[in-house]
Amino acid sequence: MRIPTRKAKREIEIKKSRFIALARGVDTPDKAKNEIKAAWQEHPQATHIVYAYQVGKTADVFGLSDDGEPHGTAGRPVLEVLKGSGITNLLIMVVRYFGGTKLGTGGLVKAYTAATQEVLSILPTEELIDKYNFQVKLPYALYEPARMLLESHSAHIEKEEFLTEVKLSGTLPQSEGKIIHTALMELSAGKIEVELSDSR
Repeated sequence: MRIPTRKAKREIEIKKSRFIALARGVDTPDKAKNEIKAAWQEHPQATHIVYAYQVGKTADVFGLSDDGEPHGTAGRPVLEVLKGSGITNLLIMVVRYFGGTKLGTGGLVKAYTAATQEVLSILPTEELIDKYNFQVKLPYALYEPARMLLESHSAHIEKEEFLTEVKLSGTLPQSEGKIIHTALMELSAGKIEVELSDSR
């Protein structure tokens, strides 16, 4: 399975109806719901915001909504494309602005399928691997070499804080956890504090 690494957006127009497909990385149903709320805030005039998501290592948790479109013509086609993509921890929303011409059930299925395929075609992904969350506290003098060491072992630094000491936090592959911990201890003669915890 793969997971998204960034957001993506594509728009298509069919018979003057606009279909804006939004891809968002989520790893729980609650995070999906929050993204859907945010989409309504961004598109308050939309006719529909159809969605489907799947989460978990085997994509075994999923949800969908036609959001008022005829049953089975919107959320289900989005989910079917998503299931065939091999991508998990992903929410696809398709925002529709009605253009005045009804598309019929077959036309809706084609439109929502096409919009989903379009956004997936540009969505950057990476292989799903087990990761640790890490937090490292270190003296300023060790900031540069520690950062370089982390990045050389595929760690992703998400936050840097510069207070009385430097605090780095982010994620790293579990396969690199023990190696990084040992290397940081050797680099600092034990002056670096390292905490690892399971990531989702």
